[in-house]
Amino acid sequence: MKALKTLLATTAMITAATTAMAEKWDMPMAYAATNFHSEVGAHFAQCVTEGTGGKLEIVTHPSGSLFSGNEIKRAVQTGQANIGERLLSAHQNENPLYGVDSIPFLVSSFDQHEKLWAIAEPAVSEVLAEDNLHYLYSVPWPPQGFYFNKEVNSVEDMKGVKFRSYSTATARMAELTGMIPVQVEAAELSQALATGVAESFISSGATGYDRKVWEHLSHFYEVDAWLPRNAVFVNMGAWNGLDDETKAVMNDCATKAAAEGLERSKDYTQFTLNGLKEGGMTVQRAGDALVEDLKAIGATMTEEWLDQAGDTGRAIVEEYKGSM
Repeated sequence: MKALKTLLATTAMITAATTAMAEKWDMPMAYAATNFHSEVGAHFAQCVTEGTGGKLEIVTHPSGSLFSGNEIKRAVQTGQANIGERLLSAHQNENPLYGVDSIPFLVSSFDQHEKLWAIAEPAVSEVLAEDNLHYLYSVPWPPQGFYFNKEVNSVEDMKGVKFRSYSTATARMAELTGMIPVQVEAAELSQALATGVAESFISSGATGYDRKVWEHLSHFYEVDAWLPRNAVFVNMGAWNGLDDETKAVMNDCATKAAAEGLERSKDYTQFTLNGLKEGGMTVQRAGDALVEDLKAIGATMTEEWLDQAGDTGRAIVEEYKGSM
């Protein structure tokens, strides 16, 4: 009996020690579980969990179910969550460099965007660190286009339309086109369209396909305005608390996630545009008059961004243009 008690006590101690060593991190995400960003994030979480032998388990919470999109960055900064994913440009109002991926018409393809990001990434990583966040990886969205519930041939046709904005750049674009900006997070988009709170927005074919916007809107215009990025970051204190082995696993999984995400984004581009067509939407390149109007607005927004971003922002853009 004494031996049995000793065995049970020893087993309990081992179990308690193992439990104490194991950590579970909740990872809030803003987009639907079926969105490719969320799927890549889930693969990353699984990679870390398996790579650490369960010592660190990461559990994703898509669709804003844990924190809404506009709450995620702050939640991770303050340690309410140890890790999260967020659209960086949504925080351009905090620091212009968060919007380097949303300078209108600076880049219009994946290859151009990857060149820009290779130059900008170190500076953005530093800004995140200043916000108590350790940058892990990021994935671009497909090129952005405009959704409307009517035919649009020029900026004049946009005036008075209620436009879903998600960042400083999109709100400014609404203002310059004469549209009415309405702040709506991705998880709330379908309801906003259904109730008429929003009548238009700019995004990739992916968002429209995921949200079945053909139920509410009729036209998608390809303009390739920019390719914003979703970034995954960790609370700095939580990151510093990890041992080197766990950090190495996370960095390796982050590298794999970034590569997978880029390829998924490329593959998803045409697939989702085809899906919009199958849903009944008119999908086409924007006409010359509309493109000309938008590029003029883009030039204004670019100069405004450069003024706000200062020497660091100008150096990034100049280096990118010099590499082309």
